[in-house]
Amino acid sequence: MENSMNITEEMLDTLRENVASGMSQKRFRHTAEVEKMAAYLGGLYAPEKVTLLRAAALLHDVTKEYSTDMHLKICAERDIELERDALYAPKTLHARTAAALIPERYPQFADGEIISCVRWHTTGRAGMTLTEKLIYLADYIDMSRTFEDCVRLREFFMSARPEELDMPEREKHLRRTLIMSFDMTVRGLLEDGLPVNRDTVEARNALICEELADK
Repeated sequence: MENSMNITEEMLDTLRENVASGMSQKRFRHTAEVEKMAAYLGGLYAPEKVTLLRAAALLHDVTKEYSTDMHLKICAERDIELERDALYAPKTLHARTAAALIPERYPQFADGEIISCVRWHTTGRAGMTLTEKLIYLADYIDMSRTFEDCVRLREFFMSARPEELDMPEREKHLRRTLIMSFDMTVRGLLEDGLPVNRDTVEARNALICEELADK
């Protein structure tokens, strides 16, 4: 199995221990389940990227439990410009701050692909790479998720038995699952009277355009 970063199991074990020491047990349980789901999805779609995906999964929520003020401080110190709608969506800020801190705190994992997976795992973006899609989805449907939309999306993805699909159909199923996830996210934000992140809108539209072009 190709491993372009030469990420070893020992490196992942050390990273896992480090990450666990910096978050609550509940947050780490989720993180550990995202790692497992990322490995499963990687096996389906990108076997050569499994260790990279596992590392990204372990790192995706390292700043999740920070206060909004701390996120804003990290962004300000690193000249990370925040759009106005981001200020009203504090749950998305950890993706920016975690990605920003990886080179400083976890330099052995400061690979552009890992950082990008962490950066876009909450909102998505237009033109998402395969690894970005897989971390985004792993975070949405990992087995620790009990929220109704997460359970529905997990059941939708698994019910197709993706391991039995050929790769073209498997890729289409991934796209349809992602579209469903963005629909759920947008609907929830509208119901709560909150702004919809422009990256989420663009991610959804890009995938829908691909879907329509395939018909």
